[in-house]
This record gives sequence, structure tokens and C-alpha cells, in this order.
Amino acid sequence: MKKKEYNNESITALKGAERVRKRPSVIFGSDGLTGCQHSVFEIISNSIDEAREGYGSKIEIIRHANGAVTVKDYGRGIPVDYNTAEKAYNWELLFCELYAGGKFDNNEEENYSYSLGLNGLGLCATQYSSEYMDVVVVRDGFEYNLHFEKGENVGGLLKNPATTQQTGSTTTWRPDKEVFTDTAIPLEYYCDTLNRQAVINAGVLFVLTDEETEKTFDFYYKNGLLDYINQLSGETPNETLDNNAENPENPENPENPEKNELDLNETNENPKKAKKSAKKPLTTPHIMRHETKGRDRADKPEYKLKFEIAFCFSNTENRLEYYHNSSFLEYGGAPDKAVRSAFVSAIDSFLRSNSHYKKDEKRIIFADIEDSLILIVSSFSTVTSYENQTKKAITNKFIQDAMTEFLKKQLEVYFIENKSDANTLAAQVLVNKRSRETAEKTRTTLRKKLTGTLDLNNRVEKFVNCRSKDVAMRELYIVEGDSALGSCKLGRNADFQAIMPVRGKILNCLKADYDKIFNSDIITDLLRVLGCGVEIKTKHKVDLNVFDLTQLKWNRIIICTDADYDGFQIRTLILTMIYRLVPTLINESKIFIAESPLYEINIGKKVLFAYSEKEKSDIIAKHESSAKSPQKVKIQRSKGLGENEPEMMWQTTMNPATRRLIRVMPTDIDKTQQMFEILLGDNIKGRKEFIEDFGYKYV
Repeated sequence: MKKKEYNNESITALKGAERVRKRPSVIFGSDGLTGCQHSVFEIISNSIDEAREGYGSKIEIIRHANGAVTVKDYGRGIPVDYNTAEKAYNWELLFCELYAGGKFDNNEEENYSYSLGLNGLGLCATQYSSEYMDVVVVRDGFEYNLHFEKGENVGGLLKNPATTQQTGSTTTWRPDKEVFTDTAIPLEYYCDTLNRQAVINAGVLFVLTDEETEKTFDFYYKNGLLDYINQLSGETPNETLDNNAENPENPENPENPEKNELDLNETNENPKKAKKSAKKPLTTPHIMRHETKGRDRADKPEYKLKFEIAFCFSNTENRLEYYHNSSFLEYGGAPDKAVRSAFVSAIDSFLRSNSHYKKDEKRIIFADIEDSLILIVSSFSTVTSYENQTKKAITNKFIQDAMTEFLKKQLEVYFIENKSDANTLAAQVLVNKRSRETAEKTRTTLRKKLTGTLDLNNRVEKFVNCRSKDVAMRELYIVEGDSALGSCKLGRNADFQAIMPVRGKILNCLKADYDKIFNSDIITDLLRVLGCGVEIKTKHKVDLNVFDLTQLKWNRIIICTDADYDGFQIRTLILTMIYRLVPTLINESKIFIAESPLYEINIGKKVLFAYSEKEKSDIIAKHESSAKSPQKVKIQRSKGLGENEPEMMWQTTMNPATRRLIRVMPTDIDKTQQMFEILLGDNIKGRKEFIEDFGYKYV
């Protein structure tokens, strides 16, 4: 096929709605779901700007079942009539012209001094990207109606006398699937977005109606940031706030011998389980406010800035959130840089001046503070430099400098006036710092211990590998002791079955700390054989994960222990280790338990195995009812694995066609965790109560 010539006639310009419909990601940051969500926020933000100016304290949003959205406010109403200065109708400028709006002179005029919509893009771009849009405006005693289809107006402006004195704007539209690859905005997005907006727009009520679930959600914070940080820290219980009680995202307002499954949660719940005590912050929530003026560069215009910062310290929660002109700054930018610089400087100075550091101890970093910091920053400026139209970060140098200077001074005053809180947060920051340093050391040690190749024969004592390199075939038997190693080794299929002996009872990994766990040769050897690393869950954000499921060397990991008290205990300790260090292996159905027979039943020359008392009774009853002549029946308790003949091991425990495996599947991770904690953790009182209530069932 001949290539088209590239010449002067090759250059074209997109016009009208095509500027957005063909390139939505330029305006919305994406042509997928995130871009579609941002288009919705553009309309909501216009109503927020009105409310911030003092016009209307309620905004209603409807999530329609057909994918459409309605946003209604009680502001002054969008000016849509004829504009003599521009010699055009305002509806044409606002809905059909990019870079048209009433917020460009916000630094000189009082209207929209602190506004979300500064670029004059959102309203028009959302209209252009919609399948249809209907607009109803009430202002100046008239009701105005507009209808658009795929970016084009249909029918012009309809103007009639208003039947109500209540002014405001109502916009209903459906994002176009020809523009966005995904328009199915989930309810969670609306709940999260509106809750955030309620936080930073104190006293504004957001009402969300969801037609799909037929539920209504209210989002409201009378005192804004202060209510929110009290809620996050636990200082004020959620139910005392006027928030979304129903918000789902916010609590405020053979055939197959391996088909059997073991659910780690199939046990009785402890009715006496104590309720968790309400979380409390380490320090009292504190709020600071400031207003100032400045410029980003000497030759740039001066602009106004105001901000409020609420924070507290906690040993259970950590969160940083930044907002500017009501827009959530996912990446922060200037305010985040200010917070990091000021907090490190102020707290480091406090630690040094009060001799909290050990001799030659390294200086704290922000990660040590962030681990226990709950902080919300809401700023407003009349000039804003966003990184792009999606408004996820701001870059104003003056905002960064002003916040940094203010925070440093205010934190110094705060430490003096709140000595007890200052000492508490300082101690917690040092705990975080030392935990991080220990964790980093542990991580380095772990990488050295766990790194290795597939051939582990010469690296792990007594481990017996298999021949196959195909992970989809490979099975690892974790067996109890050297004697079981011998019988399993002789009874296995060496092509795909490997053996790893565990010498005695391993550590209780729920009670031991990580240093003790990784100093255990048994555990580190087993982790090395698994090959996938470990998953370490630390208190806050210290990341010690060296886990990679793709590096797992086995399709099945089979725990094989004696059917006696010691065997059950060893099995439980191995399961506990897996649960704490590599829980994904349970979730991915990689962990199995090999059932060992309880009884060997000899009937004449035939040998049968019973795995329970009931099976033993059934076998004997079946023989007695069907036997034509009496045959000698010999029943003996099955020996330990190490005493079994290789042929018996193959038949009962290792042959895929005849063995019985129990797949370990925690269908409810919370209940699993509760039971592990009760039976093997530090909850001694809970364990005693559980035994009192349910022990008789296991005796």
C-alpha cells in the first residue's frame, strides 16, 4: 500500500467538540474510567465554587441507573443569557468554547477568589464528551433550558418565567462511550469524592442519591477539618458526627482425591470475645490557620494565600491528605514538600535540644514521622499552578515557602506549649525510626538468606529435590523428622515429589518477633526451599516484603505429619508459619495437608486403610454383611510415618490417584486471624475462655 504523501495539505485542525471527543485524555488525563470520573468532578466543582462564595449550602448529586449523572446546586445560577461585551450568548461561551469562564480575573476581583475551576475548560469539555446534556438554570426571574447531543446544541436557549424564586443550576448528562473506554463510575468514587469535599467545605451538605441501590447518602462536616481529623484519630467517635451513616466506603455517616477442603475458620466463634477498645490518638488533634500574600517570582503578580493544617500523632493510624481550592491533591506537590521539610526540621531540632538521640544516632527522616502522622492540609490561593488539568498536584513556589516557614515556627511554639504531647510524639518518632532501621537490617539479612537457585541440594541440609524443573508438576512434602524423610523418600515418585524434613517443633511464629523467626535455621531453610520470599506486615509503612509468587518453586506444598498429638501440633505450627510469613500461598490454594490413615485393617490377604473411626466401623460392617465365610480380621493402629513401608507410603499418602489431600482455604481471613490469635497468640485470657466454652468438643 502506497504511503500517503506528507505535505502542506496534511496539516489539519480539530474544531468544536472534536477537540475533546477525539483527544479526551488531553483535558481529563485519561480516556478511561479515571478521565470519565474527572469529567464528573468538573461539574461538581462548579457547584462547590458557588457554595464557597456563600451561595447555597447544599449540593445534590444523582447517580442514575442508566449511567447518567445529575448535579444540582442552589447558587446564583450559571449566566447563560446574552453577553454584550462578548457579543455572544454566555451559554455558547461556557458550554461550547474551551477557555471561557468567569474566573480568570479571580486575583483582582472578589468573585471566585478561591476557585476550583480556573481554566475555563471543565464545563465545555464535559459537555463535549457527553452523549447528551440537559441544563436547567433559574436566575434573574427566568428559567433557562439547554439541550446538547454529542457536543452539539439542539434547539437553542429556551427562556421562560421562573415558577420559583429559588435560584440554581441543574445539569444532567451521560458520559459518552464513544469518548471514554469505560463510563461505569462506581458508587465508591462518588462516596469518596463527596466525603472529601464535605471535609474541606465546612457546613456544605452533599446529598448523593444512588438509583442503583436506591439509597441516599449525606456528607457533612460542620467544623470541616477539625471534625475529620477527630474522626480519623478516634478522638471523636464516628457516630457523633453528622456524616454519611450509610456510606459503604466510610464507616461514618480416582475422581478427584484432592477435592476436600480445610477451612481454617470452621470453628465456633468465642461469644466472650472482648470488644476492641476505641482507638485514641497519641496527641490531641491540633489545627493551625494562616493568611498571607506573596509571589512565585519577583516579576510575577502578588496573590493571596490562606490555609489550615490539622494534625495529630497516632500509633495505629497514619494518613496525609492535601487539598487546594477544594481539589484533592493526590500527589501533593508544594504543600507536601513544605510538610516534609518543616516536620523533619522541627522534630529533629526538638530531639537534639532535648537529648533524645542516642550518641552518634542518625537523624530522623520523614518516613519515621509519617508512620504515625495524621495530617490534613487545605489551602486556597487566588493564583494556582497545577501540574495539569487533572489538578493532582500544585507547583507554586510561594505556597511551598510560605507553608514551610509558617509550619516550622508554629511547630516550635506547639512543642513549647504542649510539652507532654511533644515528648510523646518524639518518643513515637524514635520508635518508628529504630524499627525502620532494624527492619532494613532484617531485610538485607533476609535477602542474603533466601536468595538462591532452584538446585538447593547442597544448600539446605537433608532436603531431597525432585528431577522435574516444571513448576506445574513439582510437589514439596514437608515431613516430620528424619524417620519420615526415609520412608517418604523411598515411597515417592522422584520425578516430581521433593521432601523437606522438619526437625521437631518449630517456633510459634505468631508469638516470636521477626529477628527470632529469621534466626531459626528450620524456618529460613524452609523459606529458601519455597523460593518465593516472605510477606512481612509491619505496623505502619516500613516495607520489608521480599515476596514474589512467580518465584515459588512448587505447585503444591503438602504438610505430612503423624496422626497423633505431636503430629497435629507440628502441623499447626507449620500452618501458623505459612499464615504469618507467606499467607498468599494459602489464598492461592498452594497449601495441602496429607491425611494419614488411623488404622490398617487386614482382612485375609486384603489390606484396607481407615482414616477415621467411622471409616473403620464401616469397613468392618461391610465385610461382616458381605462375607460368605468367616475371614480373620486384624486391626492395628497405623504406625508413625517413619515406621511405614515405602509401598504403604506411596499408596496412602503420595500416590495422586489414591492419596487424600485436604486443601487449606481460609474463606474468612478475619475469623482465621482471630482463631490463630486465640489458640497460638498472646491472647491468653481469650484462649482460657475458649477452652472453657468449647474445650469439651475437642476432648
